[in-house]
Order: sequence, then structure tokens, then C-alpha cells
Amino acid sequence: MWSYRHQNFTVHQLPALKDNYIYLIDLHNSEILIAVDPAEAVSISNFCTERDVRLTHIINTHHHWDHTDGNKALKEKFNAQVIGAADDAHRIPAIDITVSEHTPPAIDGLNISVLELPGHTSGHVAYLIDDALFCGDVLFGAGCGRLFEGTPSQMWDSLNKLAKLDGKTKVYCAHEYTLPNLRFARTVDPDNDALDQRIHRDTQTRMDKKPTIPSTIAMEMATNPFLRPLDEKFRNHYTGQAKVENDGLTIFTDLRQRKDRH
Repeated sequence: MWSYRHQNFTVHQLPALKDNYIYLIDLHNSEILIAVDPAEAVSISNFCTERDVRLTHIINTHHHWDHTDGNKALKEKFNAQVIGAADDAHRIPAIDITVSEHTPPAIDGLNISVLELPGHTSGHVAYLIDDALFCGDVLFGAGCGRLFEGTPSQMWDSLNKLAKLDGKTKVYCAHEYTLPNLRFARTVDPDNDALDQRIHRDTQTRMDKKPTIPSTIAMEMATNPFLRPLDEKFRNHYTGQAKVENDGLTIFTDLRQRKDRH
């Protein structure tokens, strides 16, 4: 487990399954403890037992089982409230409270915004709490989620929404996919010094058995190939390389298709 302190809460990062991360948001000077995308219940239960604390809330970014499988057991054990997107309520186990961009969850002591981000799934959302973004499977370290239910246009719009966040925003995504994503990034963005530096740094990080996550929005803007179409220099280079039109959506679509085959 790794922990990251923010102004009025601490994020505990728990590895789960093969490459998932579960996050626990521990609000300072309160009894509030929130699980984000509980892939399973055991690690969270153990955390609570060891620290003699109770889980109060569960927030889900989307309905996939590796983000919701712990919902029922944790709700039964702790009577935690389960929160998820209104558009995905029929697919989220044990949901109690539905949210949207216009109706974010009300949890005392936390300023939570909901971002609706279709693409990976049709009802995917992210939660922005101060400078911490819990984005599920929309944005990864140097990557983005596959388009299982949405369209390239939807995902591109969702990524553009994230690109407008403050560059210092911490990106807490739900999987450790960074190194494979960086290997693909090198093939489409070979002259990027920031990318070379990240590859070196994150490779060493994984060799030290540490997570490459959280990243930041600024780091993703500089090195994530699925955000790089926002950069004119990258677009011009990629247009000549891949023989596609020089607009962000077209380039993103081509990149996503290439990554799916990679």
C-alpha cells in the first residue's frame, strides 16, 4: 500500500487482482472513509480491521466487474453507501445514490465534482476532489481505455474535458498499464524528450516494485499519445507519418485503432 497526502484527505492506494488499483480516501479529522472502484472486498476489510475504522462510502466510476465486485460484500459488512452514475445505475451492484455532473455526491468535508466521460463505457464518470482525479478507465498512465461501448468522438470529447483540468491535478487511474502504454507511445511519438525521460523514470519505478500512478494531467499532456493530438507539432508530424487528416479526432481514432492492434 502507498499513501499520498492532499490538503484535507489522504489517498491510500491498494493493489488488487492482477493490475488494478483500489483507492481509499481518508478524510482528515473525520470518520469518513471512501473506497473508489473496489475490485474486491478483502483488502479493504483488512485495512479497516488493522486501523479500526469503518468504510462509509463506495464510489464507482463505471459498471465493469473489476471496479464493482466488492460493492455488495462491503455494503453488507460496513453499511457503506454505494454511489455511481445515474446513467449506469441499472448495472452497478448495490447502488444507493445516483450522481451526474449536475448532481454530485454530497459528502461532508469534501468538494466533489462529477465529470461525465463516455467512451470506455456509455455511463463512465470520474470524480474530481480538489486536486485529485479518480478517472477509472478513461485515462491511464500514457494511455486511455478501450472503446467497449462508446464512439471515438465520445472518448475524444472526454479526453478533451480532462485536458482542461489544472496540470497539477493528480491522476488516480484504476490500472497499472503504464509501461506497455509507453512502449506504444514511443512508436508514434519517437522524438519526444519528455516521453524518453518518463520511460526511463517509470521503468526504474516498476523495477523498484512501486506504482507509476498517480501521474498528473501535465505529465499526460506531455507524454500520453491519446492527448498528444492536442499539440500542433505532434499533429503535423503524425499527419505526415500516418497519412491522415490533421485534426484531433481523426488522429485520435487512428491512434486508438493502432493501439488495439499493438
